Amino acid sequence: MTNRNKKSGDTSWVLNVAQLARIELNKFEEKKFADQLEAVFSNFELLNKIDTTNVETTSQVTGLSNVFRKDEIKNPSGVKVRKDFLANAPNVENGSIKVPGVFNND
Repeated sequence: MTNRNKKSGDTSWVLNVAQLARIELNKFEEKKFADQLEAVFSNFELLNKIDTTNVETTSQVTGLSNVFRKDEIKNPSGVKVRKDFLANAPNVENGSIKVPGVFNND
């Protein structure tokens, strides 16, 4: 988002993001977050002006690599653990935990 895409003091885009995140904001928070994010976007605009044509692409600088371990089954049957786990769930259906729908309120 650039300054060309929004007017200074416009918080409608902050409200849109808050709605997508299902976060309620009061007027003070709307203004505060709009100002903070505008400062962040301004810094990105400054970084975009830097010439990086001769800079090699880097994704990792420490030389470390991922360390994997072998998966070990500690409770091969898992029946008791599963029953205990499901006993603590608020809503179980067909041996699985049932949660509220995200896109439609099922």
